Amino acid sequence: MTKRILFVFTSANRTLTGANTGWYLPEAAHPYYVLAPHFTIDFASPAGPNPPVDEYSVQTFPDDIGKFLENTEVQKKLSTAKKLSEVNFDDYDAIFYVGGHGPVLDLAVDPVNIQLASKFYRTGKLVAAVCHGPAALVGVTDESGKSIFAGKPATGFSNVEEKQVDKVKASDIPFLLEDKISSLGGKYEKAAEPWGPKVVVAGNLITGQNPASAHPIGEAILQALQK
Repeated sequence: MTKRILFVFTSANRTLTGANTGWYLPEAAHPYYVLAPHFTIDFASPAGPNPPVDEYSVQTFPDDIGKFLENTEVQKKLSTAKKLSEVNFDDYDAIFYVGGHGPVLDLAVDPVNIQLASKFYRTGKLVAAVCHGPAALVGVTDESGKSIFAGKPATGFSNVEEKQVDKVKASDIPFLLEDKISSLGGKYEKAAEPWGPKVVVAGNLITGQNPASAHPIGEAILQALQK
């Protein structure tokens, strides 16, 4: 039977200062290109259909507009995205969190999301996230109630990268992911240079650092699910 992956998108379209945000185009598109030929993929978000895409990411990655945003299959999945509260955990073998600053604002504190991701993790199913996607996992715990980051290597968007996109100065987001992972006892790792690809596999937790890590995390998920 074909394995199923749930791609989870943010529903947040504004930062704390009111700037545009949402999910980051290549961080959905690039893993999708890798995984869609092999698995059934469904989309979900806290609010359900048509999760908001970050406008800046569309301008920055025009190649993914035709291949992903204008793909009829993808458009159908976006327009019929499930609400997280409607997701049946038993239907899926893996959950993947798309980045963009949005997850820091909604998924990080969404009780439905925290419960769902905890269930995936505790049952040994694959939990993966790229860039700001790991923010969706900061409230997620193992069976003993400990953070799933505690004592484990992990990555996510770095403080240096946040500074370079001016999110630190503007106080657009409630926390910095690198600091948060470390404060939860995670062993934060990053690429040698800002914006370089970095994927960390720690058991059934897979994290990617930034947009450049979107394709490599797709490959890591593929490898893990084909075992």
